[in-house]
Amino acid sequence: MLNPVVDLIDKQEQLETAARALKAIAHPLRLKILCVIGDEEACVQEIVEAVGTSQSNISQHLAILRDKEVLCTRKESNRVYYRIGNPRTLQLIALMREVFCGPMLRD
Repeated sequence: MLNPVVDLIDKQEQLETAARALKAIAHPLRLKILCVIGDEEACVQEIVEAVGTSQSNISQHLAILRDKEVLCTRKESNRVYYRIGNPRTLQLIALMREVFCGPMLRD
């Protein structure tokens, strides 16, 4: 029988990657960006229009999310498109969108 604690200790690298990604996601503007992107892809201008802040501010936050391997990019002509790169991160964002970005239910 596997010991879950030993199993977690053996996965130190995965835990550190997850912790870096969660730390990057844990900023309100970056969470909003991820909610906008969702399971699609979007260019900077689309994100700026949806989020409502400056392009330079969005670009700084996108760089952090790329650096922490939360987002990956695709370049087409002079546009860069961003998408959530890891399927597990996409699942996490989908759940967070459902819980925090979706319509609020009332009792």
